Amino acid sequence: MISLRGITRSFVAGDQTTTVLADVDLDIFPGEMVAIVGASGSGKSTLMNVIGCLDRPTSGSFRFAGQDVGAMDENARARLRRAHFGFIFQRYQLLPDLDATGNVEIPAVYAGAARSERRHRARDLLARLGLAERSDHRPSELSGGQQQRVSVARALMNGGEVILADEPTGALDSKSGADLMALLRDLNRQGHTIILVTHDPAIAASADRVVEIRDGRIVADRRNAETPAKARLDRPAEPRGGPFALIDRLREALSMALKAMGAHRLRTFLTMLGIIIGIASVVAVVALGTGSQQKVLADISAIGTSTIDIRPGSGFGDRRANAIETLVPADATALAGQPWAVSVSPEAATNVTVVRGNISTSAQVRGVGAGYFNVGAFTVTAGSTFGQDAVDSRAQVAVLAADTAQTLFPDGSDPVGRTVLAGGVPLKIIGVVRSAGASFGPSTLRIYTPYSTVGARFTGKERLDSISVRIADEYKMSTAEGLITDFMLARHGKRDFFLTNSDTIRGTIQSTTQTLTLLVAAIAVISLVVGGIGVMNIMLVSVTERTREIGVRMAVGARRSDIVAQFLIEAILVCLIGGILGVGLAMIAAEVATAFFPRLPFTFSPVVAALAFLASSGIGVVFGYLPARSASRLDPVVALARE
Repeated sequence: MISLRGITRSFVAGDQTTTVLADVDLDIFPGEMVAIVGASGSGKSTLMNVIGCLDRPTSGSFRFAGQDVGAMDENARARLRRAHFGFIFQRYQLLPDLDATGNVEIPAVYAGAARSERRHRARDLLARLGLAERSDHRPSELSGGQQQRVSVARALMNGGEVILADEPTGALDSKSGADLMALLRDLNRQGHTIILVTHDPAIAASADRVVEIRDGRIVADRRNAETPAKARLDRPAEPRGGPFALIDRLREALSMALKAMGAHRLRTFLTMLGIIIGIASVVAVVALGTGSQQKVLADISAIGTSTIDIRPGSGFGDRRANAIETLVPADATALAGQPWAVSVSPEAATNVTVVRGNISTSAQVRGVGAGYFNVGAFTVTAGSTFGQDAVDSRAQVAVLAADTAQTLFPDGSDPVGRTVLAGGVPLKIIGVVRSAGASFGPSTLRIYTPYSTVGARFTGKERLDSISVRIADEYKMSTAEGLITDFMLARHGKRDFFLTNSDTIRGTIQSTTQTLTLLVAAIAVISLVVGGIGVMNIMLVSVTERTREIGVRMAVGARRSDIVAQFLIEAILVCLIGGILGVGLAMIAAEVATAFFPRLPFTFSPVVAALAFLASSGIGVVFGYLPARSASRLDPVVALARE
């Protein structure tokens, strides 16, 4: 069944090469119980590792049942270990996070056995070995002899055609050791091929055949008893692969990842922290940017998209605009007669001190036309607005903005019919209005009065600050802008004015908020990358800490893909949970911020949350792959030997 020819195993350390096995020839037949003996460092454990496909020879030929093991790839060697070999280690090599049943099940998990089937077989094996009442206990809750029996059950889980035992009694007391050897002899009588490594002559004497090795060479091969020829042991057929087997292996990997995370809660949380902060920052910034943009655009929409303002100068940045007295009431009157103008409102403003009783405050007196409240988006909450008669007569009447009325009349009394002094000019309050539109620039208290009153009573000039024109619905804004430009050029003879409309403001604000949101989000993404690097570092540490576990899993038949899946799932889980906590933190932060600053507009989008989860998962894949790949490429024998 096992045939070694010219097997040599050498190790290179710096400039020196150490040969542990030299030109070993060995045949082992089905049903034999072979003891490999020798002094410490003689190469007996290395020989067993080569036979068990835990290590590769430097040169020579190794055949198992006629198959050339040296020509196999890693997956084929893993299948060979999984289907034919069972390992019993001196230090038991049980996984501490699993109970006895879970430890015994592992080979069947990688073989693709159904969950219920493998659990039943694992419990049955434990019962046969006298551990029925200890099947749900973890290794730390079992004695040395009981742990070794669990490892025997694990070796038999997939059939255990060949059982490899490395110093199986080395960590046991004499009684437990004798019980274990009796168990191994019984398994041999059942047809299992037993290969055990020992330095104890008494243990070797119980074997049918003793192979003595010294300085890497076989120096003796003697029989204690004749072993009759036996047929190969029938072993359980390896379950077929397929999607269900793959799902089961992934479920096992997920379970192990959760257990590993639970065993190191603080470290896991600190690893998540970078992801949490990064995701929370990105989601909160995007939500704030989106909310701000939507609020501003809604305010602009409330004004109406069919309003065009005419202002003096060449643009908002023109410092000479205040000195240019180009817009006059006659321009507004002429514009009002055009077919494309639904309503026209001249505007002129000045800042004054307003006094009402013992209350004194700064406010802006804004002179407007009778059509101003129609052009803008205003709701009359008390009284009424003024008409054209008030404009023509330069009436000293005032319409208060709602916040102005609240400031001047804090007791909540009705301001209509009352009088206030604005810059020393008495104004009779005839109404209160509330604006539904946007207010750009600093927030100021406003009093609306006819523009003719402002020119006659406050500024002494007829010049206007702006003229607002509401365009008829049948005219496009671009067409209306052209008509207004031509009309004003014809009246003024030069371009001493410029036009603005809500569409222009909308585009500018939208572009600006998007740019700022992207900029701040890009800064937040940096913390995501830093968090990802932290995940990678911690996962690399985790691989180092769990090297022995990786070796055990490989010894019982785990493929490289199984190891990659286990550590990759763990990294993805860390990042995904971090992403969920990050989104939750962003929402909580938004609630807290809104409580203190009610005007902060947060708008959370399910799309952004989904993208955050995808981003955190992607970081887990990207930054978790290197540690997972590093774990999967460990040589089983090196991993098992790592302290």
